Amino acid sequence: MEKELTYQGFEHLYDESETTQVRFIGFLSDHVRYDFGIVYSNQFFGKPLVICMQTGRAVLLCSEEARDPAHIQRIFRIEDFSEADKLASFFEKNLPVMPLEAQY
Repeated sequence: MEKELTYQGFEHLYDESETTQVRFIGFLSDHVRYDFGIVYSNQFFGKPLVICMQTGRAVLLCSEEARDPAHIQRIFRIEDFSEADKLASFFEKNLPVMPLEAQY
């Protein structure tokens, strides 16, 4: 018989552990250094978690979503659009392609 767990008054939904693959990548532009961690997981329908190591900003991101440099610029608060465009190109080529279907 499973015991229903609560966390500080919240209903328990899941508590999973898994061994994941993590890729750390750094970029240096003329003005800014970027360091990202990309966590590949079976959670979140296989969409990787991309974390900016300087700011702590994180997003679930796939190749299709990375095609939009303005989206990358907004998420990571990058001032220079051309740098956001270069990062978007990297993410588009290095993140998995996800099927276009409703995830939730």
